[in-house]
Amino acid sequence: MDRFKKPRMRMVETQIKARGVNDARVLRAMNAVPRHLFVDEGLIEQAYSDSPLPIGEHQTISQPYIVALMSESLELKGRERVLEIGTGSGYQTAILACLADRVFSIERIASLATNARRILDKLNFYNVAIRVGDGSYGWREEAPFDAIITTAAAPEIPHYLVEQLAVGGRMVVPVGGRDVQTLYKLTRSVENPEEIITEDLGGCRFVSLIGESGWKK
Repeated sequence: MDRFKKPRMRMVETQIKARGVNDARVLRAMNAVPRHLFVDEGLIEQAYSDSPLPIGEHQTISQPYIVALMSESLELKGRERVLEIGTGSGYQTAILACLADRVFSIERIASLATNARRILDKLNFYNVAIRVGDGSYGWREEAPFDAIITTAAAPEIPHYLVEQLAVGGRMVVPVGGRDVQTLYKLTRSVENPEEIITEDLGGCRFVSLIGESGWKK
């Protein structure tokens, strides 16, 4: 018996669907993935609250609405190969694993990567590959990717990641200062693959992307 089933359904209805996220596959994934397994035991009763939560190492699990918005913006149909920068708790990773064929996720903090792998294996998300390293470089040997998602904010759009985006591919990335950023959606044009179409998805606040194409520390 999942005692969190009703809070999870309420989260989807009031925090996500009510704010305009309508992709049926995203809503099903948000209803299916047990967010409470990805938070610290002491915060489990807050797992379905409308806010980010700390997960240790000065990192957070994102607000459910932001996870849903970013996931919907990738326009996933089920056959895609997705690159995620910042595994963190593994919750966004799990949502992506429901929506795409393969997920490649990079986490710079080894302890978080290990914990995320354990939970994802417990939930049978075996279509996820995780490695530890500087995510701002991307995962060149597995490129190009149909979609790229960055769950940490960069001072500018990471050019290494843009280079690894497939023709017609979508990328969602928060860009800005340390405290406040803008969430951008980038699409590589099919008609002109050299052209990157940029869309402003609104204001947001993420932890900092640390690395060569991010903040230095």
